[in-house]
Amino acid sequence: MFEVNTTRRLGVIENETVIDLVAAGADAGAFADVTNFILGGTAAMDAVRQLIRDAPETARHSIDAVRLLAPIMPSTVLCAGSNYHAHNAEKLNTPLSGKEPEFFLKTADCVIGPGDGIVCDPKLTRKLDAETELAIVIGKPGRHITVEDALDHVFGYTVSNDVTARDRQVRQTPEGFTWYELGRGKAFDSSLPLGPVIVTADALPDPQALTLRTRINGELRQQANTSDMIWTCAELIHFFSISFTLKPGMVILTGTPAGTGWSSDKELGGNWTPAPGLIAATRYCLPGDHVESEIAEIGILHNSVVSPAGADVLL
Repeated sequence: MFEVNTTRRLGVIENETVIDLVAAGADAGAFADVTNFILGGTAAMDAVRQLIRDAPETARHSIDAVRLLAPIMPSTVLCAGSNYHAHNAEKLNTPLSGKEPEFFLKTADCVIGPGDGIVCDPKLTRKLDAETELAIVIGKPGRHITVEDALDHVFGYTVSNDVTARDRQVRQTPEGFTWYELGRGKAFDSSLPLGPVIVTADALPDPQALTLRTRINGELRQQANTSDMIWTCAELIHFFSISFTLKPGMVILTGTPAGTGWSSDKELGGNWTPAPGLIAATRYCLPGDHVESEIAEIGILHNSVVSPAGADVLL
């Protein structure tokens, strides 16, 4: 999705050009947003290929002349935590960590797009963390989907940042027992930047061979490959489909690698030693920080951390 002259449209990026599909002749209802487009199936995809070939110059915009928006407003966001071997090893864990996917939810109310501000609200958290993750966009419905068939249900992939309030997430008893509160710690305003684009599944045939990076203020904090996932994308689709009928427009977050702010937080059990080239966090995110969440084969999602509207005091 993109915005030009205050008008929101569905577009396709070709090199450094955004093609406005409605301006190129697509039906405004069927191509109103990504979910409607996904529901159009093969016919919609074939129509887009034709529209791209025949698009007039009036339907083409320089990518610098438009504002990219969150590529999809998902109906449901299903999230898996502790899904990278290295991330699972860098932190204090619960008894089930690494033994089954951690299952939590975010909503469309959490979603922001490229360039939007991640709100650092001191009334909610003083330990705001960033987590680059691969996000799966579901394209075909199904329940109890087998691992073997799972990738056939994928429309495409995008970049996500699973912004987390660590002091809300990680809880401990005086006796030392640890548990995770994955409600307030994960789901809040601006806690799910998505974008900058969705790359269709045919262009990324192996989701277990993608390179993730996180840079904060230019410092490389995370760098990993999706091959380090404990549960593959196919296995996560199977897992979530046991609970839900997966529907077009749903999004699955697949977890983050090592190198989060949590990894350096001894108070919450962080114990990470960074690999050469990576820089360990000395603090959590604060207003003024710039976060780059990258999946090399998809793109870079840029967001800055901001104070709440009307706030005049930083953390």
